[in-house]
Amino acid sequence: QGVGSESRVGLLAGRGIELMTALLAVIKAGAAYVPMDADYPVSRLHMMIEDSELSLLIGQREVLSRLHLDDESPATLALEDLQASGEPETPPQIALQAENLAYIIYTSGTTGRPKGVGVSYGALSERLLWMREQYAIGPADVLLQKAPLGFDVSVWECFLPLVCGSRLVLTADGEHRDPRRLLQLVQAHGVTCLHFVPPLLQLFAEEEGIEDCHSLRHLFSGGEALSAELCRRVQSRLPHVALHNRYGPTETAINVTHWLCTQNEALRVPIGKPLSNVQCELRDADFELAPLGAVAELYLGGNALARGYLGRPGLTAERFVPCEGGTRLYRTGDLARWRQDAALEFWGRTDEQVKVRGFRIELEEVRAQLLTLPGIRQVAVITREGVGGAQLIAYLIRDGLEDEASLIERLKRSLSARLPDYMIPAQFVCLEAFPLTPSGKLDRRALPEPRWQLRGHVPPRNERERTLAGIWQEVLEVPGIGLDDDFFELGGHSLLATRIISRVRQRFDIDLPLRALFEASRLREFTAEVEQAQEQGSRDSWGGIEH
Repeated sequence: QGVGSESRVGLLAGRGIELMTALLAVIKAGAAYVPMDADYPVSRLHMMIEDSELSLLIGQREVLSRLHLDDESPATLALEDLQASGEPETPPQIALQAENLAYIIYTSGTTGRPKGVGVSYGALSERLLWMREQYAIGPADVLLQKAPLGFDVSVWECFLPLVCGSRLVLTADGEHRDPRRLLQLVQAHGVTCLHFVPPLLQLFAEEEGIEDCHSLRHLFSGGEALSAELCRRVQSRLPHVALHNRYGPTETAINVTHWLCTQNEALRVPIGKPLSNVQCELRDADFELAPLGAVAELYLGGNALARGYLGRPGLTAERFVPCEGGTRLYRTGDLARWRQDAALEFWGRTDEQVKVRGFRIELEEVRAQLLTLPGIRQVAVITREGVGGAQLIAYLIRDGLEDEASLIERLKRSLSARLPDYMIPAQFVCLEAFPLTPSGKLDRRALPEPRWQLRGHVPPRNERERTLAGIWQEVLEVPGIGLDDDFFELGGHSLLATRIISRVRQRFDIDLPLRALFEASRLREFTAEVEQAQEQGSRDSWGGIEH
């Protein structure tokens, strides 16, 4: 296909061996891969295709057909059409340089458009070799690949086994967020190394039977702050497993600090100490080095840095600043401080970037998208701690006479066609005016607490419905749930769905798949799914059929 160094190849496919084959093929050709999530809205995928200037787009035929590409779009290759019979005996000889692009991952952007971060082969290679040596990973290890390709944890999950001779176990679509299924995979395949973002690690630590994961050697946590409470919980249930806390923005090769957790962690678990060839500096607003113990912005340097933002020289110059000796430092926007033991603690952000369930979100991108929609005069988007962690809340001032319910329903539909589901606010609150500070700025602390809107209350009619309503109330922390209420309209998301399924499994002794709640999100519909699963289980048991 003419793909070579500096070429960009889009990967738009479901999880499976074909995706790994395509991923390895791009690397063997010396090109850069661009992961694209098939669940993203079509408009966002088109933007990524155009912005990354792809040479080739690889994916399943059905997924590619949904894009309705025109003659000016990049060439496409359907995975179903690939034939291995013509494969050369020796791989192509590629004249690859350390600075050549290895992958481009898109992250949320403040302008309303995501930005592509380009990481080099040199940075990727150094990180993989460091992990191989640091954690002594070899042919006896089994790694579980579960992170979405657009999340940079997937980079080491995919490639580390290939440079260590380890076995790689691929989760199927949807399994990566189901802790029960992950537990089964660990036990079935003898998985030794596993990564979680803290919210999913919390759910995994609650699973019955986790103590039987005797094969596990390493648990890695990253993407969000790891609490000392969760750290102790994991170590009490898996005392034989090394728990590692790691930190690294997408603008670096995977991670730049690491920390081996102990049972005596204080309130803040450190993000750790710098890796070899990584430069970590804390600088104040005047770019002066901050003293020990002071909270200041974290700057990163060394071989781990990304090349910059694709096609955005101004933004690259703003975030990757020159330093002494002709080197560069990346301004993370993260606040941190040095401890006495030379470990770093994370202390928040200098801007409006947030993490929601491990995903990095610029609040300004969500706000910018809302302002393009009719009927909206002003928008404020914030995060509030709710059930299951941080949730996005959008506050609106309407520009018209459209009733509130119709407006919110229209906004949700419009955003669903533009943004990934994790960037859509959990609730929209309409106000007559925004609260302001004496200086005339938005007073975020004075914004009212959102209230989840229940549908017309239809009370549960029998014991099964009452039990399920109680489970929903416990997990969502919303009282008075009725049969017509919708899980996602009440602030539910994938991690809370996992908790619902886990509690239903314990209470009714059935094994519902996680997708059951996504496909039957009203309590009335979900009750029917539970009833059907119970009846099926009874028939299977009566007929002697193994599950």
